[in-house]
Amino acid sequence: MPLYHKQGKIPQKRHTIFKKPDGTLHYEQLFGTIGFDGMSSLMYHLHRPTQIKEVGASIDISPKAAVEHNIKSRLLKGFQVQPVDDYLESRVTVLFNNDVHVGLAAPKKSMTTYFYKNTDADELLFIHKGTGTLKTMLGEIPFDYGDYLVIPRGMIYQIHFDTEENRLLVTESYHPIYTPKRYRNYFGQHLEHSPFCERDFKLPENLQSYDEKGEFLMKVKKQGQLHHLTYATHPFDVVGWDGYNFPYGFSIHNFEPITGRVHQPPPVHQTFETSAFVVCSFVPRMYDYHPQSIPAPYNHSNIDSDEVLYYVDGDFMSRKSIDQGYISLHPAGIPHGPHPGTYEASIGKTKTEELAVMIDTFKPLKLTQAALDIDDGKYYKSWME
Repeated sequence: MPLYHKQGKIPQKRHTIFKKPDGTLHYEQLFGTIGFDGMSSLMYHLHRPTQIKEVGASIDISPKAAVEHNIKSRLLKGFQVQPVDDYLESRVTVLFNNDVHVGLAAPKKSMTTYFYKNTDADELLFIHKGTGTLKTMLGEIPFDYGDYLVIPRGMIYQIHFDTEENRLLVTESYHPIYTPKRYRNYFGQHLEHSPFCERDFKLPENLQSYDEKGEFLMKVKKQGQLHHLTYATHPFDVVGWDGYNFPYGFSIHNFEPITGRVHQPPPVHQTFETSAFVVCSFVPRMYDYHPQSIPAPYNHSNIDSDEVLYYVDGDFMSRKSIDQGYISLHPAGIPHGPHPGTYEASIGKTKTEELAVMIDTFKPLKLTQAALDIDDGKYYKSWME
């Protein structure tokens, strides 16, 4: 996301002397992407960010495929994933390939005894239930129901919840997550026809700088392993930073839907893109207004993509027996469309209150045992008349 932001105190010029009040130097760190060619931020630490006291245990957390080659449409009942106290332990991967991991989480407790960074993937957290604050080395982002949180790989963070009732959709992307380029001009600014713009983003604020030495547990995800490191200084010791590489939030409720006289294709709902998958937001909107329009989506072939739809709220007009937290998987290779009766029933309707997140992947998804445990087992037959 090419948007400049800054927090705290920084020197007038990059890579120059920047002293603390006691006359000693701050320690500069470039937090960059794609080598030195991508977006980056420049941070200034109270202590050297390189001080690691110990390297402890490593745990294999890479997902295992229970179904390697899937051709069956699935319906996963996401709220059957049980709440767990610890944030990382609560994250359950249900669908994955080499590009993206899709998981569910129901954490009860805030992350207070350790810090976390994912060096494998950018993270996209969708907050289905719960409120709280994402705390990072670049500042804080308050979050609420319906917020997407985009966390760049390598970003150190803690997540704090206000209550114990929390539900998250967790997407880990092995490719950078951007807003759709067709909504941006060649400078990177969002265009007038974009369904959202820069003022809709929640940017880091309230930068907190901790001048503390001791032992600070850092859990680092790298190559599918969760490594345990002990840092010698508090990871949130940044006094100032500026640049383009930082976490941000965006509320699905601020997505302004694009409608038309006849049914619009799914790309009009696109919110994020990578080179391997896209994310779309289905939000309350007016239906098509041609006098003979059929608001329900037409049947379409999944030739190139596996389609994942996470149901958030409202009445999804093209599906029957759908509830909050359900995930439908429509695999590439077979067509899908509205359930029997919903196509005809949509005629004459003027609006929908549905709220859902869609992830379309360009490579097939595998299923874990956790996915099979919450699969209803009969969804693929639901188009039978």
